[in-house]
Amino acid sequence: MSAGLAVDLGLALLALAMAGWVIAARTARAAAIGFVAYGFLLGLGSVRLGTLDVALTEASMGGLTGLLLLAAVGRLGAGGAGERERPGAGLRAAVAGACALVSAGIAWVVLALPEPGPSLAPQAAAELPGLGLGNPVTAALLAYRSLDTMLEKVVVLASLIGVWSLAADRGWGGRPGGVPPARPDDALVFLARELPPIGVVVAVYLLWNGSDEPGGAFAAAVVLAAMWLLARMAGLVDAPLVSARRLRAVLVAGPLAFFAVGLAGPLWAGGFLAYPDGLAKPIIVAVEVAMTLSVAAALALLVEGPPARDGAP
Repeated sequence: MSAGLAVDLGLALLALAMAGWVIAARTARAAAIGFVAYGFLLGLGSVRLGTLDVALTEASMGGLTGLLLLAAVGRLGAGGAGERERPGAGLRAAVAGACALVSAGIAWVVLALPEPGPSLAPQAAAELPGLGLGNPVTAALLAYRSLDTMLEKVVVLASLIGVWSLAADRGWGGRPGGVPPARPDDALVFLARELPPIGVVVAVYLLWNGSDEPGGAFAAAVVLAAMWLLARMAGLVDAPLVSARRLRAVLVAGPLAFFAVGLAGPLWAGGFLAYPDGLAKPIIVAVEVAMTLSVAAALALLVEGPPARDGAP
């Protein structure tokens, strides 16, 4: 057995073990922490497969989703619901059987695929020079399946609206999250002052480099959201009013820019979400800039939760 195969096998077994840990964990907090570790393991698996864009997305979303789960566990724990109720033996057996059937079905589908499998990759790669993009993942997301990508951003915005709808009437239009600490930890304040400038540079690099190398709008947005949340945890900034027009303009800028490009497609390229020759790359980069800002704001506010305070700081 080669060293590479041993690493891949060990990583796969570790991911399976972590998935089992998440399912079997007795407390919701332990399950949430295990979920974060599971996401990072999947990210490492994507690196081994050579899909760095997927690895970046998996690592960033795994951490952000884990943070959301931990925040939910904290709120549930305050109400006495932090412990997980253990289902009965019958229900566990039924779920295990259903999972086994689904896994067997997926395995059968994968093994039954013809060799070599059908693929549109050659045709897509042949069109890359016309788009001016060196990263095939960005080309696929912003050109070949751009409608799906646009709707994904709409879903993120709709999720935030759903979270905001959970606010009590007295809190609507106010600020989400808790009040910034009056005396934050000195070490946390130091990190919150030093890391955001570096994080912004990293986010700009991921965004700009995403058209030719692994990166892109979503990875950049997660980095920006993380920098904002770090400053919030340190008490350097307060959450914005959800009724602020500037905030709402930022939240809708990405979906609206994407939709506007789509509507212009029939005029300049003969189809919805089509790009004119020679201008595809600058248009795609402009859309990704708007999407980065919108997704970053939405992700940060999703972690903050529904508005619960009035407009006073």
